[in-house]
Amino acid sequence: MRKTLLCLAVLALAACDINDADVASRNVSKAADNFEAQRRFVFYNGITGEFMLEITGLCSKDNTSTERTLGVICKTGPDTYKKHMLGLSDNVTWFMEDLSGTNASVNHYRVTFKPSAIIPDIDVR
Repeated sequence: MRKTLLCLAVLALAACDINDADVASRNVSKAADNFEAQRRFVFYNGITGEFMLEITGLCSKDNTSTERTLGVICKTGPDTYKKHMLGLSDNVTWFMEDLSGTNASVNHYRVTFKPSAIIPDIDVR
C-alpha cells in the first residue's frame, strides 16, 4: 500500500511539467496584481501607426478583460484606484511593459492571504 501511494505521488509530480519560467511568471503576475510593480500599458493603432493611449503606474490587467476589451486597474493612492476599459479592434493592439522589474523566486510559489477579502464589508441601507 505504501509503495502504491509513493508511486502515485511520484507520477503526479512527474505529470506536473512546471519550469522556472512558469513559477517566476506566476509570481511576477501576483506582484502586479497586488500593485507592487510599475507597468506601462500602450495602445497602438496599426493603420495610422500612432500611439493612442498610455497608462503608467502601479497597474494590473483587470480580470474583466475579454477578447474585445481590455481592463486596466491602477492604484493611485493608499485606498484609491482607477479602472480603465478600452475597446480593442482589428487595427488596435496593446502591449504591457514591466518598468520596475520584480523580485520573483523560481523556487517558491507566492500565496497572498487578505483577510479583508475573506470577511467582506457590509453596507447597511
